[in-house]
Amino acid sequence: MKGDYQELVDEISALLAVPATLENRDFGLIAFGAHDSEDDTAMDPVRTRSILTRKSTPAVRSWFEGYGITRATGPVRIPAAPDAGVFRDRICLPVRHRGVVLGYVWLLDADPGPTAEQLAAAMEVTERIGTLLADEERAGADLSREFRAVLSAGRGWQYDMAVAALRTALGPDADGLHTVVCVTPWSAGDAPSPRSLPGTSALCTVPLPARAAAGAPGGPAGHTLAALVRLRSADNLTPALTVAARLREASGADAGPAAGPGRRPADEATVAGGARGADGPPGAAVGGGPAHGAEGASAATGRGAAAAAGVAAPRRGLAELDTGWYEATSAARAAQAEPRLGPVARWSDLGPYRMLTALPPGTGPDPAVQELLSPAHAELARTAEVFLDCAGQASRTAAALGIHRQTLYYRLSRIEELTGLHLTEGEDRLLLHMALKGARL
Repeated sequence: MKGDYQELVDEISALLAVPATLENRDFGLIAFGAHDSEDDTAMDPVRTRSILTRKSTPAVRSWFEGYGITRATGPVRIPAAPDAGVFRDRICLPVRHRGVVLGYVWLLDADPGPTAEQLAAAMEVTERIGTLLADEERAGADLSREFRAVLSAGRGWQYDMAVAALRTALGPDADGLHTVVCVTPWSAGDAPSPRSLPGTSALCTVPLPARAAAGAPGGPAGHTLAALVRLRSADNLTPALTVAARLREASGADAGPAAGPGRRPADEATVAGGARGADGPPGAAVGGGPAHGAEGASAATGRGAAAAAGVAAPRRGLAELDTGWYEATSAARAAQAEPRLGPVARWSDLGPYRMLTALPPGTGPDPAVQELLSPAHAELARTAEVFLDCAGQASRTAAALGIHRQTLYYRLSRIEELTGLHLTEGEDRLLLHMALKGARL
């Protein structure tokens, strides 16, 4: 952002052939053009002080404001005032956005000075500066209360009022393209400032909604972090993925063993407890609670779950923020359940987990697979999942598990005995596959 201001100030300096200085509305220095003149009168105490201390005195501020610069919409010429330390005439270009003054560009006036055409061109540049200052001001605003109210309200008049309040607070940005990011668990306390995360309109901590919280780990009191991220294109989620990754690193949750993309359910580390024959099926920690992968290993050793992040589908405007929040929390849950999706998962990439995360809270496994999911049959459950992940191809499954094909066939027959399902039947295979994936959640 600082570089953008400097480029625009340099552009004005080039247009007018005089060094320009940009200050905010409180007369704090933001950027200034180079002074390469050998004339000692090219600077005066006011400009020198502004550059060296990055601010002006109250007396100087009062002098300049007395010429109506806070109300002006065009260039204002201000005469020298040696008694106030203002030794040179000045031109002030007010920087405004939607009628509100946000700063000033200062020029040292000369004879004959800039032409009307040059000043008009410079004022066009100040409009771009005003847009940047307004964006920065909005990014620094704390909209956590308004954002949390939207995510916490159920559909109805309360939701509509919360969306309206957030829309007012965001201003023109409210109608732009956004996505929602969820990071869970969040153990780092309050949400950071949006200013530290470019492209972020709002941040807040919020409890997971009931329909997304079943079995999902959370921070203190089940808290997670939500972010509203601006996008330029629906085809480019990079800004949101970057925000999600940075927030995940700052989450304060135990990172645990790596659980990134490329880790397969067949990997030994994806068994709760991290060893062949550990107590619990895929997706079950010691004691029968849900866990998986690195998260399952963390649960088994008593450490906190690694943080995961989810990113919703992009949407324009704020009307469907509740849907975006559901998608983001679902994606974060799926990232914790399935290492190959995480640690940052996009809703569009969830596959069957888009349906599984929609199941009502507390939904248990189908009776046909209940015995298979018991700790005594962890190895068989793992074999079944890998077999189905490999589309029922015996050679691929045996290679992934590191076993002989005859051993695989024996295990598959035992799986059929325990479940009463036939692995040659498509619907039976579908039921078993979804039940095993659902156990991870």
